Amino acid sequence: MKKNILFLLFCCFFSLNCHAKYDAVNIYAHPRDLPQRKIINEQGKKISLKKFKGNFVLVVFWSKNCVPCIKELDNLSNFATKVQNDKIRLVMLSPSNEWNSQEEQRAFVNKFNGQNLDLYWDTDGKLAEDLGVFTTPHTVLVNMKGEEIGRIRGTAKWDDERVIDYIKEIKATNG
Repeated sequence: MKKNILFLLFCCFFSLNCHAKYDAVNIYAHPRDLPQRKIINEQGKKISLKKFKGNFVLVVFWSKNCVPCIKELDNLSNFATKVQNDKIRLVMLSPSNEWNSQEEQRAFVNKFNGQNLDLYWDTDGKLAEDLGVFTTPHTVLVNMKGEEIGRIRGTAKWDDERVIDYIKEIKATNG
């Protein structure tokens, strides 16, 4: 009985990573400048991440070949809806060479309940390379001044209220 309880507590402790609050989160002591490389929005326009200045931005690097990435599209879409009035933006960024068109990407994401997500292309994964992001999912946190303040490795239950509160806490602390 004791072993079962200890095992259950052990599993619960390690499942907390799904709530994006422990080992998977790295907040820097000092903000970092973002690379100047541009990304492409759904209208085909090239923009810089600096365009989002004034918002707290989560840049989610994802891939259509990443099962955990696909599984969290629904949660991310719900998250985007829940925080839309809090000056928190979600930028979904995938390598352009994975897609034949932006319409294909939109249809794929919608198939997995990601209708509320803003989709962008990273030209051949170059921004990810500039930032040293080599795995997906990987989230880069950008403060309201347009500086990188930290990262979240792996997946999270993005629409969980505890995760939303934690992201708001990071935003309030690191603006």
